Amino acid sequence: MNAYLIIILASLIGAYLLHFTSRRLNANALDPNLPEEFADSLDADRYARSQEYARANMGFDDVNETVNLLIILAFILLGGFNVLDTAVRSLGLGSILTGLAYFAGLGLLSGAIGLPFDIYHTFVLENRFGFNTTTWGTFLADKIKGLLLGAVIGGLLLSAILWFFQAAGSLAWVWCWGFAVAFTLLLTYVAPQWILPLFNKFTPLEDGELRNRIKDYAGQEGYRLSGIFVMDGSKRSTKANAFFTGFGKTKRIALFDTLVDSLATDELLGVLAHEVGHGKLGHIKKRLVTMVFKTGAVFFLMSLFLNNRGLFDAFNMEHMSIHAGLVFFGLLYTPVSMILSVVSSAVSRKHEFEADAFAAKTTGAPEKLADALKKLSIDSLSNLTPHPFTVWLDYSHPPVLQRIRALRRG
Repeated sequence: MNAYLIIILASLIGAYLLHFTSRRLNANALDPNLPEEFADSLDADRYARSQEYARANMGFDDVNETVNLLIILAFILLGGFNVLDTAVRSLGLGSILTGLAYFAGLGLLSGAIGLPFDIYHTFVLENRFGFNTTTWGTFLADKIKGLLLGAVIGGLLLSAILWFFQAAGSLAWVWCWGFAVAFTLLLTYVAPQWILPLFNKFTPLEDGELRNRIKDYAGQEGYRLSGIFVMDGSKRSTKANAFFTGFGKTKRIALFDTLVDSLATDELLGVLAHEVGHGKLGHIKKRLVTMVFKTGAVFFLMSLFLNNRGLFDAFNMEHMSIHAGLVFFGLLYTPVSMILSVVSSAVSRKHEFEADAFAAKTTGAPEKLADALKKLSIDSLSNLTPHPFTVWLDYSHPPVLQRIRALRRG
């Protein structure tokens, strides 16, 4: 059997088994005894409900990932990549348009497979636990807008990559690297004003105590904001969140309306101070630098395999092409991607602890942030006792109990 095919199949199956094992360990780690940190704010019934929600999500992921694995294995072994390649070549388009058609075909196929799972998760599982507020109109509009946006943004990026690898010779990966980084930064800059409003309404936070406290705190920490907005997150879910977006003149904070409604002013300030901490402690810049170097490394490695006949033989391809090579490299890159993801998550968890400590120090009210974390965990039915292996494999944020205990230790 082709060595590349063995590596790819082993990687896909191995990743599946890792996550399947993680979910089994996570299910066994569900502790029926309520953690003492939540004894004053969470009743036994609600705690049992959170564990039921965790089990339901694990069961959903079992089915979803099993179906997806079986489909991708069948698609590979039955020559689906070559069938699609033959079909798009028959259209008689140029090389770049053929490549875009190839990616569009794969994207539509993936979307069609995932759609029933999206529908079930949104309208059955999330409904069952009282989270979903999405209407069918909003759901369909999101899908259509996401498809169109993906076609435009993805089409521009892919067109450039295909052209560079076709025309720029041995330095093509350098040109792809530079273009991809510049393109990503541009999207980050324009997203707050042009992309995010396609999906949600952003309303300037009204004058009052909360706005004044936020502005005073940002001024105290020398953190410049171009705007403070409330986002209508309640149109899709009852879950709450907050995030910073953009940079430079478009840097702004967005508070979910559900967050504003569920937390007191001091608690909201603690959440915001945590986000400011990421900026002041250089976490955002570090992520950006990491992204730049990772992107360059990926394109360099990609350039080594795009014209590898053995890789194409693994998929029974009649013709070699840049567009198919990009897909096959992505599959070959699976184990590297998993390792980097684990490392990235570990760094992210460390940053979360640091941002919590920053918020506690600068607001002088660590207990308020702890209270906010408790409320958000209770409202979202978070799993309070995840297994350490699951945390290591998948968590970009530390478990809430670890964060609360760290805040209380000071």
